Amino acid sequence: MRFAPRKWVYPVILVLLREENSYGYEVMERLQDEFGFEQIEAATVYRTLRRMENEGLCETERELLEGGHTRRMYSITEAGEEILGAWVEACERYRRVEDTLSEVYGRRRTPRGSSEQ
Repeated sequence: MRFAPRKWVYPVILVLLREENSYGYEVMERLQDEFGFEQIEAATVYRTLRRMENEGLCETERELLEGGHTRRMYSITEAGEEILGAWVEACERYRRVEDTLSEVYGRRRTPRGSSEQ
């Protein structure tokens, strides 16, 4: 089972929009297919995109469809680029901590207090 914590939705959507402008449905499909957000619902994606737009991280351009309906094309803003850069930098620092943790853990094969035979 894949696990994608809620806090990862923002930076993942931002990186997708940095790669290419997208419609909400395309964002949802890529979240599922490429990043393992298997249980994410369309309503959650659209709500998150609206929240991100209100925060200035992305913007939309409306496209008029037949029948008078519209759909939104989302794109990343400069503020979104800055936030994404900060996320990536934090992830890189976190990855170094994880690597060091694994290295230090691997140095000692038996837990303290147990007797080696």
